[in-house]
Amino acid sequence: MLFALMLGVFCVGTAEIVISGLLPEVSSDLGVSLPSAGQLVTAYALGVSVLGPLITLWTSRWPRKSLVIALMGVFLLGNVASMLAPGYRTLLLARLFTSLSHGTFTAEAFHSAAATAPQEKQASAMAKIALGFNLANALGAPLGTLLGQRVGWRFTFLAVVLGAAMTMFLLARLMPASPVAGGGSANLKNELRIFRRPSMHVVVLTTVLAQAAVFTASTYVVPLLRDVAHFEASAIPGLLILCGVGAVIGNFLGGHMADGNPRRGVIVTLGSLSVVLTTFWAASTTPLGAGCALFLFGLTGFSIIPSLQSRIQSISLEAPTLALSINVSAFNLGNGLGAWIGGQVIDLGWGLRFVLIMAAAVALFSLMLALGSSWKEALSNPHPSAQSLPE
Repeated sequence: MLFALMLGVFCVGTAEIVISGLLPEVSSDLGVSLPSAGQLVTAYALGVSVLGPLITLWTSRWPRKSLVIALMGVFLLGNVASMLAPGYRTLLLARLFTSLSHGTFTAEAFHSAAATAPQEKQASAMAKIALGFNLANALGAPLGTLLGQRVGWRFTFLAVVLGAAMTMFLLARLMPASPVAGGGSANLKNELRIFRRPSMHVVVLTTVLAQAAVFTASTYVVPLLRDVAHFEASAIPGLLILCGVGAVIGNFLGGHMADGNPRRGVIVTLGSLSVVLTTFWAASTTPLGAGCALFLFGLTGFSIIPSLQSRIQSISLEAPTLALSINVSAFNLGNGLGAWIGGQVIDLGWGLRFVLIMAAAVALFSLMLALGSSWKEALSNPHPSAQSLPE
Protein backbone atom coordinates (compact mmCIF):
# COMPACT_ATOMS: atom_id res chain seq x y z
CA MET A 1 0.00 0.00 0.00
CA LEU A 2 2.75 2.47 0.89
CA PHE A 3 4.32 1.98 -2.54
CA ALA A 4 1.00 2.81 -4.23
CA LEU A 5 0.62 5.96 -2.13
CA MET A 6 4.23 6.97 -2.79
CA LEU A 7 3.72 6.45 -6.53
CA GLY A 8 0.64 8.66 -6.38
CA VAL A 9 2.58 11.38 -4.57
CA PHE A 10 5.38 11.03 -7.14
CA CYS A 11 2.86 11.58 -9.97
CA VAL A 12 1.24 14.52 -8.18
CA GLY A 13 4.61 16.13 -7.45
CA THR A 14 5.87 15.61 -10.99
CA ALA A 15 2.71 17.12 -12.52
CA GLU A 16 3.06 20.17 -10.28
CA ILE A 17 6.76 20.81 -10.96
CA VAL A 18 7.33 19.70 -14.55
CA ILE A 19 5.23 22.43 -16.17
CA SER A 20 7.89 24.99 -15.16
CA GLY A 21 10.44 23.28 -17.40
CA LEU A 22 7.98 23.14 -20.31
CA LEU A 23 6.85 26.78 -20.34
CA PRO A 24 8.77 27.68 -23.54
CA GLU A 25 7.24 24.73 -25.41
CA VAL A 26 3.72 25.45 -24.12
CA SER A 27 4.10 29.15 -24.86
CA SER A 28 5.19 28.50 -28.44
CA ASP A 29 2.62 25.78 -29.16
CA LEU A 30 -0.40 27.67 -27.78
CA GLY A 31 0.67 31.09 -29.03
CA VAL A 32 0.84 32.90 -25.68
CA SER A 33 3.58 34.89 -24.00
CA LEU A 34 5.97 33.26 -21.55
CA PRO A 35 4.54 35.24 -18.58
CA SER A 36 1.04 34.07 -19.56
CA ALA A 37 2.27 30.48 -19.70
CA GLY A 38 3.75 31.04 -16.25
CA GLN A 39 0.21 31.54 -14.93
CA LEU A 40 -0.23 27.78 -15.34
CA VAL A 41 2.16 27.41 -12.41
CA THR A 42 0.38 30.10 -10.39
CA ALA A 43 -3.11 28.67 -11.00
CA TYR A 44 -2.04 25.23 -9.77
CA ALA A 45 -0.34 26.65 -6.67
CA LEU A 46 -3.40 28.77 -5.80
CA GLY A 47 -5.67 25.76 -6.24
CA VAL A 48 -3.56 23.69 -3.86
CA SER A 49 -3.12 26.47 -1.29
CA VAL A 50 -6.66 27.87 -1.19
CA LEU A 51 -8.94 25.01 -2.24
CA GLY A 52 -6.99 22.05 -0.82
CA PRO A 53 -8.12 22.41 2.83
CA LEU A 54 -11.72 23.04 1.69
CA ILE A 55 -11.72 19.80 -0.30
CA THR A 56 -10.35 18.01 2.77
CA LEU A 57 -13.19 19.34 4.92
CA TRP A 58 -15.81 18.45 2.31
CA THR A 59 -14.59 14.87 1.98
CA SER A 60 -13.89 14.26 5.68
CA ARG A 61 -16.69 11.66 5.98
CA TRP A 62 -15.72 9.62 2.91
CA PRO A 63 -14.26 6.12 3.35
CA ARG A 64 -10.51 6.55 3.03
CA LYS A 65 -9.92 4.00 0.27
CA SER A 66 -12.75 5.37 -1.86
CA LEU A 67 -11.49 8.89 -1.27
CA VAL A 68 -7.90 8.36 -2.38
CA ILE A 69 -9.01 6.46 -5.50
CA ALA A 70 -11.52 9.20 -6.34
CA LEU A 71 -8.90 11.90 -5.83
CA MET A 72 -6.48 10.07 -8.09
CA GLY A 73 -9.31 9.82 -10.62
CA VAL A 74 -9.74 13.62 -10.52
CA PHE A 75 -5.99 13.96 -10.98
CA LEU A 76 -6.04 11.56 -13.95
CA LEU A 77 -8.96 13.37 -15.64
CA GLY A 78 -7.29 16.74 -15.10
CA ASN A 79 -4.13 15.56 -16.78
CA VAL A 80 -6.08 14.01 -19.66
CA ALA A 81 -7.77 17.40 -20.14
CA SER A 82 -4.35 19.10 -20.00
CA MET A 83 -2.94 16.69 -22.57
CA LEU A 84 -5.84 17.31 -24.96
CA ALA A 85 -6.31 21.03 -24.27
CA PRO A 86 -6.94 22.85 -27.58
CA GLY A 87 -5.94 26.24 -26.20
CA TYR A 88 -4.45 28.19 -23.33
CA ARG A 89 -7.67 28.85 -21.38
CA THR A 90 -8.65 25.18 -21.47
CA LEU A 91 -5.21 24.20 -20.22
CA LEU A 92 -5.42 26.80 -17.43
CA LEU A 93 -8.79 25.44 -16.29
CA ALA A 94 -7.50 21.86 -16.54
CA ARG A 95 -4.54 22.73 -14.31
CA LEU A 96 -6.85 24.35 -11.76
CA PHE A 97 -9.13 21.27 -11.82
CA THR A 98 -6.13 18.96 -11.37
CA SER A 99 -4.96 20.93 -8.33
CA LEU A 100 -8.18 20.07 -6.46
CA SER A 101 -6.83 16.59 -5.79
CA HIS A 102 -3.33 17.57 -4.67
CA GLY A 103 -3.67 18.67 -1.04
CA THR A 104 -6.16 16.07 0.17
CA PHE A 105 -4.52 13.14 -1.62
CA THR A 106 -1.13 14.07 -0.22
CA ALA A 107 -2.54 14.57 3.28
CA GLU A 108 -4.36 11.22 3.17
CA ALA A 109 -1.18 9.52 1.93
CA PHE A 110 0.85 10.90 4.85
CA HIS A 111 -1.85 10.10 7.39
CA SER A 112 -2.44 6.57 6.08
CA ALA A 113 1.30 5.86 6.25
CA ALA A 114 1.54 7.13 9.82
CA ALA A 115 -1.64 5.39 10.95
CA THR A 116 -0.31 1.99 9.88
CA ALA A 117 3.04 2.42 11.69
CA PRO A 118 3.93 2.12 15.38
CA GLN A 119 4.04 5.41 17.29
CA GLU A 120 7.84 5.47 17.38
CA LYS A 121 8.14 4.82 13.61
CA GLN A 122 5.51 7.17 12.21
CA ALA A 123 7.97 9.75 10.90
CA SER A 124 9.88 7.04 9.02
CA ALA A 125 6.61 5.87 7.48
CA MET A 126 5.87 9.44 6.43
CA ALA A 127 9.35 9.65 4.93
CA LYS A 128 8.40 6.87 2.52
CA ILE A 129 5.59 9.09 1.23
CA ALA A 130 7.82 12.18 1.17
CA LEU A 131 10.22 10.15 -0.99
CA GLY A 132 7.63 10.47 -3.75
CA PHE A 133 8.02 14.25 -3.73
CA ASN A 134 11.79 14.06 -3.58
CA LEU A 135 11.89 11.65 -6.52
CA ALA A 136 9.55 13.99 -8.40
CA ASN A 137 12.13 16.75 -7.93
CA ALA A 138 15.14 14.55 -8.64
CA LEU A 139 13.79 12.37 -11.48
CA GLY A 140 10.20 13.07 -12.46
CA ALA A 141 10.52 16.74 -13.36
CA PRO A 142 13.88 16.47 -15.22
CA LEU A 143 12.79 13.40 -17.20
CA GLY A 144 9.38 14.90 -17.89
CA THR A 145 11.00 18.10 -19.13
CA LEU A 146 13.35 16.12 -21.37
CA LEU A 147 10.44 14.11 -22.77
CA GLY A 148 8.45 17.26 -23.45
CA GLN A 149 11.37 18.96 -25.17
CA ARG A 150 12.08 15.95 -27.37
CA VAL A 151 8.60 14.80 -28.44
CA GLY A 152 6.19 17.48 -27.21
CA TRP A 153 4.77 18.69 -23.90
CA ARG A 154 1.53 16.72 -24.37
CA PHE A 155 3.49 13.45 -24.11
CA THR A 156 4.70 14.52 -20.67
CA PHE A 157 1.10 14.74 -19.52
CA LEU A 158 0.45 11.34 -21.13
CA ALA A 159 3.25 9.84 -19.00
CA VAL A 160 1.67 11.36 -15.88
CA VAL A 161 -1.73 9.94 -16.87
CA LEU A 162 -0.24 6.44 -17.19
CA GLY A 163 1.35 6.80 -13.75
CA ALA A 164 -1.98 7.91 -12.28
CA ALA A 165 -3.77 4.94 -13.84
CA MET A 166 -1.20 2.56 -12.36
CA THR A 167 -1.64 4.23 -8.96
CA MET A 168 -5.43 3.77 -9.08
CA PHE A 169 -5.02 0.09 -9.97
CA LEU A 170 -2.54 -0.53 -7.12
CA LEU A 171 -4.66 1.35 -4.58
CA ALA A 172 -7.74 -0.66 -5.55
CA ARG A 173 -5.79 -3.92 -5.13
CA LEU A 174 -3.58 -3.18 -2.13
CA MET A 175 -5.23 -0.59 0.11
CA PRO A 176 -7.42 -2.08 2.85
CA ALA A 177 -10.90 -0.67 3.34
CA SER A 178 -11.21 1.75 6.26
CA PRO A 179 -14.36 3.42 7.51
CA VAL A 180 -13.70 7.14 7.44
CA ALA A 181 -11.11 9.53 6.03
CA GLY A 182 -9.76 12.39 8.07
CA GLY A 183 -8.54 10.21 10.91
CA GLY A 184 -11.99 9.55 12.38
CA SER A 185 -12.71 13.13 13.46
CA ALA A 186 -15.96 13.40 15.35
CA ASN A 187 -17.50 16.44 13.65
CA LEU A 188 -16.72 19.54 11.63
CA LYS A 189 -16.64 21.74 14.72
CA ASN A 190 -13.93 19.60 16.29
CA GLU A 191 -11.90 19.67 13.08
CA LEU A 192 -12.06 23.46 12.81
CA ARG A 193 -11.01 23.80 16.44
CA ILE A 194 -7.40 23.16 15.46
CA PHE A 195 -7.28 26.63 13.89
CA ARG A 196 -7.55 28.18 17.35
CA ARG A 197 -4.27 26.74 18.57
CA PRO A 198 -1.21 29.01 18.62
CA SER A 199 0.99 25.93 18.21
CA MET A 200 -0.78 25.14 14.92
CA HIS A 201 -0.13 28.66 13.64
CA VAL A 202 3.54 28.44 14.60
CA VAL A 203 4.08 25.07 12.92
CA VAL A 204 2.40 26.21 9.69
CA LEU A 205 4.49 29.39 9.66
CA THR A 206 7.59 27.30 10.36
CA THR A 207 6.74 25.16 7.34
CA VAL A 208 6.25 28.19 5.08
CA LEU A 209 9.61 29.66 6.10
CA ALA A 210 11.49 26.35 6.02
CA GLN A 211 10.29 25.61 2.50
CA ALA A 212 10.94 29.23 1.49
CA ALA A 213 14.56 28.82 2.62
CA VAL A 214 14.92 25.74 0.41
CA PHE A 215 13.33 27.39 -2.64
CA THR A 216 15.17 30.69 -2.20
CA ALA A 217 18.31 28.71 -2.93
CA SER A 218 17.05 25.94 -5.22
CA THR A 219 15.23 28.27 -7.64
CA TYR A 220 18.52 29.95 -8.56
CA VAL A 221 20.95 27.11 -7.99
CA VAL A 222 21.57 26.47 -11.72
CA PRO A 223 22.73 30.02 -12.56
CA LEU A 224 24.75 29.99 -9.34
CA LEU A 225 26.56 26.82 -10.39
CA ARG A 226 27.29 28.24 -13.84
CA ASP A 227 28.10 31.89 -13.05
CA VAL A 228 29.64 31.66 -9.58
CA ALA A 229 31.13 28.15 -9.37
CA HIS A 230 31.98 28.27 -13.14
CA PHE A 231 30.68 24.83 -14.08
CA GLU A 232 30.19 24.09 -17.75
CA ALA A 233 26.57 23.74 -18.89
CA SER A 234 27.19 20.07 -19.68
CA ALA A 235 27.94 19.40 -16.00
CA ILE A 236 24.64 20.77 -14.69
CA PRO A 237 22.47 17.63 -15.19
CA GLY A 238 24.99 15.50 -13.30
CA LEU A 239 25.13 18.05 -10.49
CA LEU A 240 21.35 18.09 -10.19
CA ILE A 241 21.37 14.30 -9.99
CA LEU A 242 23.97 14.58 -7.21
CA CYS A 243 21.61 16.93 -5.37
CA GLY A 244 18.78 14.47 -5.96
CA VAL A 245 20.79 11.62 -4.47
CA GLY A 246 21.38 13.77 -1.40
CA ALA A 247 17.64 14.53 -1.25
CA VAL A 248 16.72 10.83 -1.24
CA ILE A 249 19.21 10.07 1.53
CA GLY A 250 18.14 13.13 3.52
CA ASN A 251 14.50 12.15 3.22
CA PHE A 252 15.07 8.93 5.17
CA LEU A 253 17.47 10.56 7.64
CA GLY A 254 14.87 13.23 8.36
CA GLY A 255 12.22 10.60 9.00
CA HIS A 256 14.53 8.62 11.27
CA MET A 257 15.48 11.76 13.20
CA ALA A 258 11.80 12.61 13.85
CA ASP A 259 10.72 9.10 14.90
CA GLY A 260 9.20 9.34 18.37
CA ASN A 261 10.14 13.02 18.68
CA PRO A 262 8.96 15.27 15.83
CA ARG A 263 10.11 18.43 17.61
CA ARG A 264 13.65 17.12 17.68
CA GLY A 265 13.45 16.26 13.98
CA VAL A 266 12.30 19.76 13.01
CA ILE A 267 14.98 21.47 15.09
CA VAL A 268 17.85 19.26 13.91
CA THR A 269 16.90 19.45 10.22
CA LEU A 270 16.40 23.22 10.27
CA GLY A 271 19.63 23.76 12.19
CA SER A 272 21.51 21.59 9.70
CA LEU A 273 19.93 23.45 6.77
CA SER A 274 21.01 26.82 8.19
CA VAL A 275 24.61 25.62 8.56
CA VAL A 276 24.71 24.02 5.10
CA LEU A 277 23.34 27.10 3.33
CA THR A 278 26.00 29.25 5.02
CA THR A 279 28.64 26.70 4.02
CA PHE A 280 27.29 26.72 0.45
CA TRP A 281 27.80 30.50 0.34
CA ALA A 282 31.39 30.17 1.56
CA ALA A 283 32.24 27.30 -0.80
CA SER A 284 30.31 28.43 -3.89
CA THR A 285 33.24 30.05 -5.70
CA THR A 286 35.07 26.79 -6.40
CA PRO A 287 33.71 23.81 -8.35
CA LEU A 288 34.74 21.24 -5.73
CA GLY A 289 33.35 23.23 -2.84
CA ALA A 290 30.12 24.03 -4.65
CA GLY A 291 29.61 20.40 -5.68
CA CYS A 292 30.07 19.11 -2.14
CA ALA A 293 27.84 21.83 -0.72
CA LEU A 294 25.16 21.08 -3.32
CA PHE A 295 25.03 17.45 -2.18
CA LEU A 296 24.71 18.57 1.45
CA PHE A 297 22.00 21.05 0.44
CA GLY A 298 19.98 18.22 -1.11
CA LEU A 299 20.61 16.12 2.00
CA THR A 300 19.37 18.76 4.46
CA GLY A 301 16.91 20.72 2.34
CA PHE A 302 14.72 17.73 1.60
CA SER A 303 14.97 16.16 5.05
CA ILE A 304 12.47 18.66 6.43
CA ILE A 305 9.27 17.26 4.85
CA PRO A 306 8.77 14.14 7.04
CA SER A 307 9.79 16.06 10.17
CA LEU A 308 7.36 18.94 9.58
CA GLN A 309 4.49 16.67 8.53
CA SER A 310 5.03 14.42 11.54
CA ARG A 311 5.19 17.47 13.79
CA ILE A 312 1.88 18.96 12.65
CA GLN A 313 0.13 15.60 12.86
CA SER A 314 1.36 15.14 16.43
CA ILE A 315 -0.41 18.32 17.58
CA SER A 316 -3.65 17.74 15.62
CA LEU A 317 -4.72 14.23 16.55
CA GLU A 318 -8.45 14.98 16.27
CA ALA A 319 -8.13 16.29 12.70
CA PRO A 320 -4.81 15.02 11.31
CA THR A 321 -5.77 14.96 7.64
CA LEU A 322 -7.04 18.55 7.68
CA ALA A 323 -3.86 19.66 9.47
CA LEU A 324 -1.69 17.82 6.95
CA SER A 325 -3.64 19.36 4.07
CA ILE A 326 -3.08 22.82 5.53
CA ASN A 327 0.61 22.04 5.83
CA VAL A 328 0.72 20.94 2.17
CA SER A 329 -0.68 24.39 1.35
CA ALA A 330 2.05 25.88 3.53
CA PHE A 331 4.73 24.05 1.55
CA ASN A 332 3.30 25.48 -1.68
CA LEU A 333 3.21 28.99 -0.23
CA GLY A 334 6.83 28.50 0.82
CA ASN A 335 7.76 27.55 -2.74
CA GLY A 336 6.40 30.80 -4.10
CA LEU A 337 7.78 32.91 -1.27
CA GLY A 338 11.27 31.46 -1.67
CA ALA A 339 11.34 32.10 -5.42
CA TRP A 340 10.20 35.69 -4.78
CA ILE A 341 12.82 36.32 -2.07
CA GLY A 342 15.62 35.04 -4.30
CA GLY A 343 14.37 37.17 -7.19
CA GLN A 344 14.28 40.27 -4.98
CA VAL A 345 17.88 39.69 -3.89
CA ILE A 346 18.99 39.50 -7.52
CA ASP A 347 16.87 42.51 -8.60
CA LEU A 348 18.47 44.59 -5.86
CA GLY A 349 21.87 43.84 -7.36
CA TRP A 350 23.22 41.92 -4.39
CA GLY A 351 24.38 39.00 -6.55
CA LEU A 352 23.69 35.30 -6.82
CA ARG A 353 25.91 34.37 -3.87
CA PHE A 354 23.88 36.55 -1.51
CA VAL A 355 20.82 34.45 -2.37
CA LEU A 356 22.40 31.71 -0.26
CA ILE A 357 22.92 34.05 2.68
CA MET A 358 19.29 35.17 2.49
CA ALA A 359 18.16 31.53 2.32
CA ALA A 360 20.25 30.76 5.41
CA ALA A 361 18.68 33.72 7.23
CA VAL A 362 15.16 32.50 6.40
CA ALA A 363 16.07 28.98 7.60
CA LEU A 364 17.48 30.44 10.81
CA PHE A 365 14.29 32.43 11.41
CA SER A 366 12.28 29.24 10.91
CA LEU A 367 14.56 27.46 13.39
CA MET A 368 14.01 30.22 15.97
CA LEU A 369 10.25 29.78 15.65
CA ALA A 370 10.58 26.02 16.12
CA LEU A 371 12.85 26.44 19.15
CA GLY A 372 10.51 29.00 20.73
CA SER A 373 7.49 26.75 20.22
CA SER A 374 9.35 23.72 21.59
CA TRP A 375 10.51 25.65 24.65
CA LYS A 376 6.99 26.91 25.36
CA GLU A 377 5.49 23.43 25.03
CA ALA A 378 8.18 21.93 27.25
CA LEU A 379 7.36 24.46 29.99
CA SER A 380 3.61 23.89 29.78
CA ASN A 381 3.80 20.08 29.46
CA PRO A 382 7.09 18.74 30.83
CA HIS A 383 5.88 15.12 30.97
CA PRO A 384 3.84 14.47 27.81
CA SER A 385 2.19 11.09 27.57
CA ALA A 386 2.52 9.00 24.47
CA GLN A 387 -0.44 9.12 22.15
CA SER A 388 -1.19 7.00 19.18
CA LEU A 389 -2.74 8.29 16.03
CA PRO A 390 -6.39 7.51 15.41
CA GLU A 391 -7.06 5.07 12.69
